Amino acid sequence: MGRVIAIANQKGGVGKTTTATNLSACLAEKGKKILAIDVDPQGNMSSALGINKNSVENTVYELILGECTFEECLQKDTIENLSVIPSNVNLAGAEIELIGIEDKEYILKNHIDKIRDKYDFVIIDCPPSLNTLTVNAMTTADTVLVPIQCEFFALEGLSQLIHTINLVRERLNPNLEIEGVVFTMFDARTNLSLQVVENVKENLQQTVYKSIIPRNVRLAEAPSHGKPINLYDSKSAGAEAYRELAEEVIEKK
Repeated sequence: MGRVIAIANQKGGVGKTTTATNLSACLAEKGKKILAIDVDPQGNMSSALGINKNSVENTVYELILGECTFEECLQKDTIENLSVIPSNVNLAGAEIELIGIEDKEYILKNHIDKIRDKYDFVIIDCPPSLNTLTVNAMTTADTVLVPIQCEFFALEGLSQLIHTINLVRERLNPNLEIEGVVFTMFDARTNLSLQVVENVKENLQQTVYKSIIPRNVRLAEAPSHGKPINLYDSKSAGAEAYRELAEEVIEKK
């Protein structure tokens, strides 16, 4: 039975899509069978994994609205061991189109439950907001992995996210747990990054991953080439950090 991990933080720009993309790719590199699902209307994970999001016929949007099957929107083995359900800007309209639909919080779950045993991990990239799409991801997921940027306002908004996760657990998915927190954009040259890490560890009663993702130019460049970091620059600090994170995620199983 595959483990479903939602990558979520309603704060934008914290390295959420970078983490979803590169964790998926590094798990695949270790021989795990991976399904990556992009439920962010920006479709950045789709692009970062080399998919032309604007030319694909079927995306997660059509899947959620019942206009295509799982097989029809699946981009098989985009990278070895890694298949993708892409997204694009059409998904922005899903929120309105789902108004009044019964059990709309479980649409994605109903699709993924049927196929999850074909994969070792299903990684879902959530939008940077707490909306119907994020709730769908959380009802589908076993755990939520939270990327946190090493900056002054890191903890702000985190309590809101934890509150949302608790609400989903109470009302929709009693088995949902917090996978853990991963620090991103860490700059070893600044005291602030070190302080943020210490501060979060002290104040958060959650698992904090040992792997810390550095602020890394190669990580920032990789998406524009349509490649995850391990294929774009295999020896970069960013690639090594995501390999370590993948290792930790596997060990946690």
